[in-house]
Amino acid sequence: METDQIIVIMKNVCHRTELKKNLVGRGAEIPVHLHQAATNTLVYPFSQPLRQEPTVGVKFVSAGTAACIADMITFPLDVAKVRLQIQGEGLATNTLRNKGMFGMMVNIIQKEGPKSLYNGLCAGLQRQMCFASVRIGLYDSVKNQYNDIASGVIPAGHVSIRILAGVTTGGMSVVFAQPTDVVKVRMQAQVSGVAQRYVGTMSAYRTIAVEEGMKGLWKGTLPNITRNAIVNAAELVCYDLIKEFILTRNLMSDNVPCHFTSAFAAGFCATVVASPVDVVKTRFMNSHHGQYTGAIDCALKMFKEGGFTSFYKGFMPSFIRLGSWNICMFVTFEQLKRLFTHLNQGSIVPPVPKVYAAIPSATPKEAVPVGKPHHFCPIVINQWD
Repeated sequence: METDQIIVIMKNVCHRTELKKNLVGRGAEIPVHLHQAATNTLVYPFSQPLRQEPTVGVKFVSAGTAACIADMITFPLDVAKVRLQIQGEGLATNTLRNKGMFGMMVNIIQKEGPKSLYNGLCAGLQRQMCFASVRIGLYDSVKNQYNDIASGVIPAGHVSIRILAGVTTGGMSVVFAQPTDVVKVRMQAQVSGVAQRYVGTMSAYRTIAVEEGMKGLWKGTLPNITRNAIVNAAELVCYDLIKEFILTRNLMSDNVPCHFTSAFAAGFCATVVASPVDVVKTRFMNSHHGQYTGAIDCALKMFKEGGFTSFYKGFMPSFIRLGSWNICMFVTFEQLKRLFTHLNQGSIVPPVPKVYAAIPSATPKEAVPVGKPHHFCPIVINQWD
């Protein structure tokens, strides 16, 4: 049995409250070694920092799974964000003229039903499995490769190396996930009660391929690569740096509060940097065939219609959505990495019975000197914490 497993079992041997009550009730002084065991709480292995770096496979799967979980939780916010961003185009404008994300969500529920808040969820989950697995799961590996290449020229872990790694994985992920992103945006933009462009996710893939060709499925690739390269660099680099700052100064331990704080800050930075590109990307990908000649034409027309502020349309919804998504994703990602790694190492210990300490009846009531031998009779009870 490994040392860590023995320690975890020993920590569960003496239940703190019962042990103190038993010893103090008999007028005995609690021995130092039993006092330490009793006051330590049971800590499961996967809540502790890892002893070794997770494998690329573990990071890849953990990132995709965590992103899907985050998407399912925050998807209504994403639908409302898309509807706000496309205000000013066609039917969506006349039907859903709202102020604010929650006003939009209430209007969607009233007019289209709660189910409409999950329009495009299937394509969204497909997108995350392709997209987040690459951009987040491969980030550390790409960063390490760049560190090796720049060894002796740029210090390891330099900000420029991290930004380059974030831009690289962000751009790579779009190549794999662009068709799913196009379908997701178009499904989210559909308004119930009017003629539907697509009846389902697979229908959307087929319809776009037939009507617009394979090129239609990769529509908006350039603005999406730009957007995701920027978002990924801002998001992952901010998370990386803030987490490192917190840990090196011992402000928090490497656990959920640290991950939460780092993810929240990363979401804000990413929204500020990427909001203009995100709005252009959403408008262009949702456009009908021939509406814009390209992403630059889309941006110019947006500027003429609404000025500079049109590029930050839906900023608060974007921040609420991206901030909450980052928190859900990074917290889940960190825990899944640890869980999968410990499962792979076989170091997760099953629960053990409570063991209470009993002092023999012959023990005098006066305090037992710490330096002398003590009698400790464990009583095993078939009960679990």
